[in-house]
This record gives sequence, C-alpha cells and structure tokens, in this order.
Amino acid sequence: MVHSHRETESARTIGLTVPGWNGHVAGQHIDLKLTAADGYSAQRSYSLSRPADGEHIELTVQQILDGEVSPYLAGMRAGDEVEVRGPIGGWFVWRPDAAKRVVLVAGGSGIVPLMAMLRQRVLSATACDFLLVYSVRSAAEVFYAAELDRFTRHCDWLQIRLLYTRSGPPGTPRPPARIGSADLRFTGWPPDPDIQIYVCGPTGFVESVTAHLIEQGHAPSAIRTERFGPSQ
Repeated sequence: MVHSHRETESARTIGLTVPGWNGHVAGQHIDLKLTAADGYSAQRSYSLSRPADGEHIELTVQQILDGEVSPYLAGMRAGDEVEVRGPIGGWFVWRPDAAKRVVLVAGGSGIVPLMAMLRQRVLSATACDFLLVYSVRSAAEVFYAAELDRFTRHCDWLQIRLLYTRSGPPGTPRPPARIGSADLRFTGWPPDPDIQIYVCGPTGFVESVTAHLIEQGHAPSAIRTERFGPSQ
C-alpha cells in the first residue's frame, strides 16, 4: 500500500502499487486476496476508482464491521502487501470514443467505478456529456464529496443530481426517499440511441433503476449494470 485516506466514517480510499500492472479501463475491477499465517485465505472484488496511471491503482473500501477483508484493508499501513488479480471485466466499462452522452446512476458505494469514468472524462479530449444521479442515505455518506463539488462548479459537460434516502441537508428540494422514476427524468435527455447508461449499486437498487429506465423508453441494450452485495 502507498496511501490511504478517509472518504466517510466507514469508507477509505486506498492506493496500491502493483508491479507489472499493464493498465485498465474505467469501470473495471480487481480481485483482492488476503492469506493468513495458517493458510486461510479470503478474496473479494473491488472496483477501481481511478483510470490507468502506470503501476498505481486506487480503490475505495466500505468497511463491514464483522467482515473478513474490509476491516483489514481499512487498517492497512504503508508497506503492507496484498495479492491482486486483474483487471477484470469488459462490459461495464467506458472509453472516451464511446457514446456521445452518458448517464451514470449510483447507489451508495456503487459510485466507485462511475467515479473512474468521470475522472477519465476529465483527462480525455472527448466532447461527451455526462449526467450523474447519485443516491445515498445522507450527505455524510457521499463518497468523493469535495471532488464532486469541484466538478459541479467547473465541468460544463457534467450535471449531478444528489438524492438522499434518509436525511438531506437543509434546503434540499427533494424530500428523502428511495430513487423513483421522476428522479431519472432530465430535461433534454430523453431516451436516445446515442445515450449509454451505467447503473451500479446493490441488487435491489439496480433492478429498480433499470425497470424505471426501460419503462421510460430506454433500450435495455443501452443499459449496463453492475450489482453487488457488501464486500466483507
């Protein structure tokens, strides 16, 4: 490990150096394996939160208190080592030469691979417009909050809609609630063959969002999904 910093009270971003790493595409993930002294091992999958950067990779880990892997990762120090396999995945990825417009829909820690796509967009010369819908329980659980705020102020190619399911900041126009069909409608973004949609989050969230999008007229083939349970 080369660095670690807190994103929220229960999540940390961790930077790793992987000798011989040949790069990856925004949206891909890795398998990370820990092996104890007695030979017992545990493996979990984690999305990469940044685009390719030489032998450096980065992931954000949501800690599960009774988990096997995430508590260890949250407590890693510089010099600690883990086993990494990847990159993995070729479907849930975004390349700068892809669709002209992109809709990203994240539930909780599902923002991680989508953040890699936004960061890749910042680095690229594409004219692709992005729209991010990010659903979280409260403002305290927003990953990458400061960076998303900078994007809002400085990136004219990006629209961001933060949705809260339990409690929102004072003055939030939308009452806290689960994501619904109205949250996925945007002026100037009707269903269109040029729009590519990425949805990432817990299984129930992904299934609900996908159903709403299809009901609105988006083609199933335009929607790419990645769903997960807690990475322990």
